[in-house]
This record gives sequence, structure tokens and C-alpha cells, in this order.
Amino acid sequence: MTKNVLIISASPRLGGNSDLLCDQFAKGAQEAGHRVEKISLCKQKINYCTGCGVCNSTHRCVQKDDMAALLDKLVEADVIVLATPVYFYSMDGQLKTFIDRTVPRYMEISNKDFYFILAAADTQKKNLARTVEALRGFTEDCLDNAREKAIIYGTGAWQKGEIKDTPAFAEAYQAGKRC
Repeated sequence: MTKNVLIISASPRLGGNSDLLCDQFAKGAQEAGHRVEKISLCKQKINYCTGCGVCNSTHRCVQKDDMAALLDKLVEADVIVLATPVYFYSMDGQLKTFIDRTVPRYMEISNKDFYFILAAADTQKKNLARTVEALRGFTEDCLDNAREKAIIYGTGAWQKGEIKDTPAFAEAYQAGKRC
């Protein structure tokens, strides 16, 4: 069955380590016959949530930026990949802002398979637990029937491109093939 795969790359540097893992996941998913779209958040205009609460009743945000179109893509996706570099043991600001802005339609982001891709200079997976828990706070605690399928830990990569020499590079491709 062909799936609609949406990859959200929160890397602020195109071709950075988490972004490269996204490309590997996409390659595997495309080879498996799925439709794949990768969104680089650094190319999008996404304002911070202002907490005005209007979306609680209208299910639309009052802000005019790229988020409305991205919400449509999230609702339509079968598989969602959330990828982030890990800064100070948490997701980067671009991904957190993106997640915060799902409020108008988060109830519609249901019955999805989720993959998490993390890239960090730290070499210990256990030190990324807070990042994973923050992502799970969104998927498990806020979304209906979200299924965590895999976590790709891109550890030990500091400089741009170093991720290619880690097991995570092949793992991302294989996860895409299996999605």
C-alpha cells in the first residue's frame, strides 16, 4: 500500500546531520513506493504561537504564515517524520514552534505513524531521553492513536556531514524502506 510520508526537517542548516538523515529516510521510502514530501522548516515562515486562543473555537490560526498549509499536509499524511538536531538536550526551536502551532487542528492529526530522527554531538543515546520525551509529549499525550514506529539516534556527529559515518545513516534509510 502506498503511503503519504511527510518529513519535517527542523535543521536550521540544509545538509546538516539531521537533514541528511531525513534525506536517507526519504530515499528508502521512495524506493519502497511511497509518496514522500520533505519540508525544511528553515525555509518556512512560521510565527510563534501568541496564545490568543482564537483557534480553540475556529480551528484556524489568525496569523498569516505558512503554517496553515503545513497543517493540511499533517492531516493528510499517513506517516510523519519529526527530525531535529539536539541542542542542550532538547529539540531545536524551529520544531518546538512548529509543534506549538499545530493547536488549531491537532485533533485531526490522528491515526498516524511517527518516526523521530535526532542528531547530536553527544555519543550517548540515553542523554537524548529528554528530547524523546518532549516529542512523545506531543505525539502520545496530545494526538489520537499516534503510533511511534522508530527512533533514529544520530549520535556522535558534530560537524556537518559526520552523520554519514555513523550507523544512523543506514538506519534512516532502512526505516524509510520499512515505513
